[in-house]
Amino acid sequence: MFKNDIDRRTLLGAVALIAGAGPAQAALDTLALWPASPPGGSGPRGPEKVDARGSLTNVSAPRLEVYRPSKPNGAAVIVVAGGGYAHIEVGAESTPTSRWLQSIGATAFELIYRLPGEGWSPDAPFQDGQRAMRLVRSLAPSYGIDAARIGLIGFSAGGHLAGMLAVSSAQTFYPPLDAVDALSAGPSFCGLIYPVLSMMPPFDDTHSRREIIGMHPSTAESEAYSVERHVGKDAPPMFLAQAADDPVSPIDNSLMMFSALRTAGIPAEMHIFQTGGHGWGLGRPGSEVHAWPELFIRWATQNSLFPPVTAP
Repeated sequence: MFKNDIDRRTLLGAVALIAGAGPAQAALDTLALWPASPPGGSGPRGPEKVDARGSLTNVSAPRLEVYRPSKPNGAAVIVVAGGGYAHIEVGAESTPTSRWLQSIGATAFELIYRLPGEGWSPDAPFQDGQRAMRLVRSLAPSYGIDAARIGLIGFSAGGHLAGMLAVSSAQTFYPPLDAVDALSAGPSFCGLIYPVLSMMPPFDDTHSRREIIGMHPSTAESEAYSVERHVGKDAPPMFLAQAADDPVSPIDNSLMMFSALRTAGIPAEMHIFQTGGHGWGLGRPGSEVHAWPELFIRWATQNSLFPPVTAP
């Protein structure tokens, strides 16, 4: 439980304020992921594009946007927006969530990753994700971060990316480049919010599957990128939240993942909301799904993955 009622009010107030806020404040730092050209293709030409909703495309410079709290609590979270691996929903998902985490003392790292359909390899998002985890771990002392409290939160296709990083941290997605790549790419915890996880039929009719493994993948290809098929004893604790009426990612994604985690003995918590659909980010105030940030922090705190949230 939270330490006191003030802590709970502080968290709920921060979520409500940020969920209803206007244009996002700028991140304080920008960290390039790669020392030179990234691996996995040549990428798109021209500047990045951001539409009116804050959806990002034409990514050629993968990076982390860093949101540093005024009083760091030692926790760090890499936040990964979705978009079917065809665009990145920074405006609706990763930026508001990063600002919320910053407001409660965590250092948030918003991941801007490359998209396979823009001239990059299908593994480019996973290359960027692994590099991001290692880079944050390498910089932990300079940001006041506890290396045992570096986690992930991923939404939709970003949940797939986060899930793959969590269950395949030992997999080599790119050849090592420098000392950063000698560090672990495994997160300490992982939050999967309305995630796309399985590439197996009949749950594979998603844009994410088409972007990563194409229209007619083999069974082996589908299994290779199905997160629930790779849960092992080394997977980190996980939190799942999804709406039963999700029209994009079938609820079976979370159900199968929770079952796999339970079978492997991995600490996990799952919340299924009756309504909410898909793409709700922090959740509209007053909606069922608006409860997930508080539930996530309570779970992470109870499991000693996240420091207690306190009033300023």
